[in-house]
Amino acid sequence: MQPAISVKNLSKTYVSGQQALKNINLDVSCGEIFALLGPNGAGKTTLINVVCGIVNPGQGVISVAGHDVLSDYRVARSMIGLVPQELTTDAFESVWNTVNFSRGLFGKPPAPDFIEQILRDLSLWEKKDTRVMALSGGMKRRLMIAKALSHEPEILFLDEPTAGVDVELRRDMWAMVRRLCDRGVTIILTTHYIEEAEAMADRVGVMRQGELILVEDKTVLMRKLGKKQLRLHLLTPFHAIPEELAGYQLELLADGSELVYTFDAHKEQSGIAGLLRQMDEINMEYKDLSTSKSTLEEIFVGLVKK
Repeated sequence: MQPAISVKNLSKTYVSGQQALKNINLDVSCGEIFALLGPNGAGKTTLINVVCGIVNPGQGVISVAGHDVLSDYRVARSMIGLVPQELTTDAFESVWNTVNFSRGLFGKPPAPDFIEQILRDLSLWEKKDTRVMALSGGMKRRLMIAKALSHEPEILFLDEPTAGVDVELRRDMWAMVRRLCDRGVTIILTTHYIEEAEAMADRVGVMRQGELILVEDKTVLMRKLGKKQLRLHLLTPFHAIPEELAGYQLELLADGSELVYTFDAHKEQSGIAGLLRQMDEINMEYKDLSTSKSTLEEIFVGLVKK
């Protein structure tokens, strides 16, 4: 099956000389949720804008369901819905009119029942006659999503869709994303809320300084790069790790009152039993212990810092 989005050898340098994208290669499968992570200025928005036809590529080939975004741009663009970071829309129009106008821009016939359902799904129905300028920031964000969905796209780009919205709005938006995915819509999102990517995405891509440094299935990534930790709360603080424990990956925290052991949970032998036995032999007593595993956020921070 051909990918929903295919990017081959994409580079982009602006007139100022800034190279925003460096030889990007990426395929996004139909029906998946793909999360694009990276610090500010990494090139995430530029990549999205090139695929969506807002910014011209410098070099490379981009296709949407097999349609080249330059030579077959009308078909390619009609398959895409975009929710940009910026809240840009006609301030004096009503919610109803601005969503219907967006649908008409793509040559779609009027579909009042479909538009009503979108507005109800996004809790905008009661605001349908309200001017856009009178909406709150969170409601404007919902309106941008409604506009992006108005022409029934097969691919939806969400560029920081929940930035600046409250917890309830965020929960509603992600419930809608799940419903869209269940219907076969491909979702590509950028977010600074990495817990959202961890909860929602099938695959994760990490960008840094215009380069796509990693693309991996989320569960595989966390298995390969995630670590588990055993945290022991010591009965008596230690100023240094005893020589008898030098063979373990240990760290003293909290002024020597916590001993942290980092290990690979996927190995047959974690080493915990041996560590506890040796601690007992040197009378290094503890009053409590707990285990934890790396989150996607910790893995992401580690990748970007390298």
